[in-house]
Amino acid sequence: MTVRDLIPIAVLILLAALLPLVVTSSPVLNFLVFMLIVALGAQGWNILGGFGGQFSFGHAAFFGTGAYVTAILQTRYGINAWAGLVLATAAGAAVGWVIGFLSFRSGLRGSYFALVTLAFAEVFRILANAASFTGGAAGLLIKLDVRPANLQFDDRAVFYWLVLALVAAVLLLTRWIQRSRFGAQLVAVRENEDAAKALGVNSLKVKLRAIALSGGVTALSGCLYAQYFLYIDANIAYGSWISVELLLAPIIGGVGTVFGPVVGALTLHGLGELAKQFAGRIPGIDLIVFGGVLVLAVAFARGGILGLLERLRDRGRGMVTRGPKEVSHAGR
Repeated sequence: MTVRDLIPIAVLILLAALLPLVVTSSPVLNFLVFMLIVALGAQGWNILGGFGGQFSFGHAAFFGTGAYVTAILQTRYGINAWAGLVLATAAGAAVGWVIGFLSFRSGLRGSYFALVTLAFAEVFRILANAASFTGGAAGLLIKLDVRPANLQFDDRAVFYWLVLALVAAVLLLTRWIQRSRFGAQLVAVRENEDAAKALGVNSLKVKLRAIALSGGVTALSGCLYAQYFLYIDANIAYGSWISVELLLAPIIGGVGTVFGPVVGALTLHGLGELAKQFAGRIPGIDLIVFGGVLVLAVAFARGGILGLLERLRDRGRGMVTRGPKEVSHAGR
């Protein structure tokens, strides 16, 4: 990984860091924080589904684990929120490794693996809804104690910068994966697992590393969600809504790319909020927008928004290289 690889990340993060200095509206900051939390979780999905080609329909299992572990550690055992953040992230990675071991060891791939992850997420939701130590159907309410030591801040901008810093760290992680030997092995497994095995790639080990990383990053986003809203229940933490959003964001933005999840999350939630403003608070209007954007992406932008922009750029370069006369002649 070179300095040139880091420049786009640095520019994006710098511009994003300046936003709270320009925009002070609480609703806008709430939107930006939530969008970044989704983008962070989508980056976790992208490590497994984008680079590794192992599509998951149940990343809520990791998101909810992170949210519940940090909430339970604080409310039941009085553990500091910062320590809870680290432990919950580790718990998400551990859950990912276990699910991956059970699935990949059994040779599950493609739609079979996707359905297994969906099943795990649903089992976790049912257990969290029934167990007393998770608060049952009533959920868990984290005590309001606004102090930096408790990961609670007077100013929403501070929390925004914290989430942005973590997004930047995961962007660096995904850039490293993209340029590393591990990333090359992941792509090889994605393109043709049998051929990768024939070349000496330990596909089980590679996929287990990917799902553990993916689970940890997604659990981190769950921790931040719980810490920002200070409340979770089974339907929030393990609900299908978060699995869908973490799946859609990379597909819309550009699956298997570094910036795709961020672009996809911004696009989905930006259009969703615009639809709410123009159509009123119609229940489910954002889901209709999500579905419409997905259809358009599949039909006209198979590589997502970033893939579409790259094709347009290449086409523009081709026109410049060929010159206006050649383009005109080709058009005839």
